[in-house]
Amino acid sequence: MKTYTLPNGIKIVHQYMPGVAVSHCGLILKFGSRNEKENEHGIAHLIEHCLFKGTKKRKAYHILSRLDAVGGELNAYTTKEELCVYACFINQYYERAIELICDITFYSTFLNKEIDKEKEVITDEIHSYADNPSETLFEDFETILYPDHALGRTILGTEKSVKKFSRKDIQRFLTRMMDTSQIVFSSVGNIPYDKFEKLIQKHLAVIPKISSNDKLNTVSKFKLDNVELKKDLVQAHCIMGLPSYPLKNEKRKVLVLLANILGGSGMNNRLNLNIREKYGYTYSIESNYQSFIDTGNFNIYFSSETKNFDKIMKLIKKELNTLKNKEIGATQLSLAKKQLKGHIAIGHDNNSNLMLSIGKSMLYFDEVESIEGVYDKIDSISAETLLEVANEMLDIDKFSSLSFIPKK
Repeated sequence: MKTYTLPNGIKIVHQYMPGVAVSHCGLILKFGSRNEKENEHGIAHLIEHCLFKGTKKRKAYHILSRLDAVGGELNAYTTKEELCVYACFINQYYERAIELICDITFYSTFLNKEIDKEKEVITDEIHSYADNPSETLFEDFETILYPDHALGRTILGTEKSVKKFSRKDIQRFLTRMMDTSQIVFSSVGNIPYDKFEKLIQKHLAVIPKISSNDKLNTVSKFKLDNVELKKDLVQAHCIMGLPSYPLKNEKRKVLVLLANILGGSGMNNRLNLNIREKYGYTYSIESNYQSFIDTGNFNIYFSSETKNFDKIMKLIKKELNTLKNKEIGATQLSLAKKQLKGHIAIGHDNNSNLMLSIGKSMLYFDEVESIEGVYDKIDSISAETLLEVANEMLDIDKFSSLSFIPKK
């Protein structure tokens, strides 16, 4: 793997993968919905949509057809802290992909007529999203955790907020946020380093250096609250949790391991075994940990029939108390570490995931940690440290909660 920084500040990371037929690359920009001011709610996501609607030399059709016509895919996403434009393609189209990603990221025209079309598309997306309670629950929960802060607002925005944006609003936001030192170009594919560097020099090194003076609006206020809403639903949905460690906290990987033991993706996690498998009270139950630059949140989610809601709550509390009061045994800890390392290895086996992972690592840490280094940190976690973090994070009396309960 090779990493370096261009004179304009853009960071580059490339993993040469000889033998693979399909390659992946993308630009990750370090701004998202958390960087929006109150009157900009949803503008980062609107920008993501509008990147595909025209540049100085391409119309929307030509953007959409450029990679699709040769069997490739061009896509983008917006998170609370990132905007990413990425592509997958057959190896021979590496330059086509790099040039196209650079074109739509740095030279989009944001014509008002195209912006208006995307407002309608996003309105439909908002409506579609509202029809999925398990999705809206997570976003609404962050509104409880981070009151009066952009992290507590939805990424999509609202119909009202999105409809008022103009080309000038988009340009103003990008002028404030665009900073080439906060951009990473990440690549995983079958192209030697020397050929890759020539393409980078041709298409990315020529981008002018851009600086931003925007300061991160850090989170300083949290709220403990328990909200129950009646909804036209068949099942009850509940999420509970609390603010937790930020991205660079040394206890972050400990909490990742703890969340995996409690309710991770494996079917043998404690919540699944002792609630779903033992009693059949729920189809879906899990625990999650998400980290941001300056904060994070740990949560537990489940859905169930209303009659089983209180039973599940009692069982969850029992599992949390067990992890808080009883040190995990050496054999169980060893197996938990092996499982987490296996999940990481499987994730890295997907080259698209790997491209995004190493890109975000460069964006936030200015380096890419080897998978062996990650394994070493997991192996170094002791039962005592796990117990300490459990006592910090698993006190249900400190949890906020949001429940959607079916109307009778």
